[in-house]
Amino acid sequence: MKDPYQIRKTALSMTRWIGSPASIAVHTVAFLLSFIAVGAGWLYFDRMLLILTTVVSLEAIYLAIFIQMTINFTTQELEEVGEDIEELQENIGEIQENVGELQEDVEEISEDVGEMTEEEAGDEAAEEARKNEQKKTLTDIQTDLRRLMQDIARLQKNGAPHGTPPPQQNPSASQ
Repeated sequence: MKDPYQIRKTALSMTRWIGSPASIAVHTVAFLLSFIAVGAGWLYFDRMLLILTTVVSLEAIYLAIFIQMTINFTTQELEEVGEDIEELQENIGEIQENVGELQEDVEEISEDVGEMTEEEAGDEAAEEARKNEQKKTLTDIQTDLRRLMQDIARLQKNGAPHGTPPPQQNPSASQ
């Protein structure tokens, strides 16, 4: 038995050829030659009709078989394409689910970034307030230190009142 691929190839090429203009021309020439053979006296009319109808009947039988084979092959290919389409639709559904999950993840990340930004803004404000408090404390200390130095200078200038011990100098304060 021939290779099924070769049979398929033959069936497809025969159905393509039978439906072509060349096939019409060949069949027309064959019919004309049949009648010319009768006219020339090479065949009797009855014998020509017998041969012609037999050939046409066999051709119709084989053509019907080839057409049915082509339809079967085409149907099989369409079923395979249909299965591929179903598979693609399933894949598209899965991709859509994945995209939905990704959108949810992106929204969660956006919320987290917003919260982190708010926390950072709060942390920055707290840090700024702490720095301002430190500056104010440092300024207060400097002001108090200046007053003390002025008081000490005034006391040294005016002299210490009786009964109070002389002030002790702090070696680090004079620097």
